[in-house]
Amino acid sequence: MALLATVGGCGGSGVDGTPGADGVRDPYFPKLGNGGYDVTHYDLTLGYDPDARHLTGTAEITARADKNLSAFNLDLKGLDVSAITVEGKAARFQRAGHELKVRPADELDRGETFVARVRYSGTPEAITDADGSKEGWLTTADGALALGEPTGSMAWFPGNHHPSDKASYDIQVTVPEGLQAVSNGELTRESTKNGRTTFAWHSAEPMASYLATVAVGKYKMETSVTEDGLPVITAVDPSQRKASKKVLAKLPDVMEWAEMNFGPYPFSSNGAIVDREEDADYALETQTRPVFPGAPDTETLVHELAHQWFGDSVTPSSWRDMWLNEGFATYAEWLYAEDNGGDSAQETFDALYEGDLYENKEANEAVWDFPPAKPTDAAHISEPPVYDRGAMVVHKIRRAVGDDAFYVIMQGWTKTYRHKNADTRDFTEYVEKHAGGDEAREKVRRIWGDWLYGDGKPEHP
Repeated sequence: MALLATVGGCGGSGVDGTPGADGVRDPYFPKLGNGGYDVTHYDLTLGYDPDARHLTGTAEITARADKNLSAFNLDLKGLDVSAITVEGKAARFQRAGHELKVRPADELDRGETFVARVRYSGTPEAITDADGSKEGWLTTADGALALGEPTGSMAWFPGNHHPSDKASYDIQVTVPEGLQAVSNGELTRESTKNGRTTFAWHSAEPMASYLATVAVGKYKMETSVTEDGLPVITAVDPSQRKASKKVLAKLPDVMEWAEMNFGPYPFSSNGAIVDREEDADYALETQTRPVFPGAPDTETLVHELAHQWFGDSVTPSSWRDMWLNEGFATYAEWLYAEDNGGDSAQETFDALYEGDLYENKEANEAVWDFPPAKPTDAAHISEPPVYDRGAMVVHKIRRAVGDDAFYVIMQGWTKTYRHKNADTRDFTEYVEKHAGGDEAREKVRRIWGDWLYGDGKPEHP
């Protein structure tokens, strides 16, 4: 039942604006995100008490109206909203599920840049995905961990929570003294007063909200600088320091390898957050600072770092395009093994095709459950066909066009769509344009039909 809180007057008569849509009609999450505006910056001021599990927040959202707006929606799940202003004037707001409808005192004109300020608090919750995994605000032994893919970010701040709307971020978190609060980007300030410490983080490059993170706990934080001057910031739970040391020491070398293959690194810092194994069920490519539950192995480190190009910088336009993230990140694992004394990408492809890659028969067969560009529903956007068969599509492209053209395509793709959104059609058109001739172009078109969109197990010579 919608609750209406009147905290300011409506605009006068004669308003010709209309409400923004309450979703962007994503194929799998139709009510995720909102229409009518584009967010350019989030400024989040948070306070968290782990003992009470209580979060207080103020979100200042800078956005540009795409149309004349009489009202607009934000996504926020579970937390209590005490007040909203738009351009400094009190606004009316209404709650219905995770939809927060805001009605400004004055109409917003198309093209107008505005600031909405939302004050909220409460006990943030974990969200159970359609596939049964947990995201949102996860309680840990000494704090919390915020993970957002695909819908969890709305559990801890209001916003336009769809990957098609990227923005820059300032995230300031205050926690009890003795704890650390780690987020994306660079640490710009740390100060302690009256038993509480504030950590301020800044992310200048555009970021989809599902890639934003906050990790609260007792971390050992270290900062180093690569030969190219890139800050590398790691935060490791003390229980994971010894087990993580060897793999995290590879981070600069893996980054150098990735840049040779994928093009220049797209962000102004890098690093990792390593929590306990029990704190989450999966690693996640949170922007500039991937999260690992327990010490990662080399393959997982390579996978999540590859996502900084494929998924974080070049972000899918909808959740249907998830294979553009996971197919390339999985193929990065194959390439890294090939370049470092392991199986070649062709050997990995062949083992997967023949059903010999995994010890478990069901795992080998699962790759053929559906085409990577057509997951059956929201519960399957992170299933094996998106990862493994997606990587097979990438390898088929490489075989079709040859290594020289393949690496030109990969680096050109990350350059052309750097800090932008792209979908599968954008990708197929880009590959066809740069395939290197009619014969190669015809080969990749057959790949789309047989491997990317085709049902079942394609024939493979």
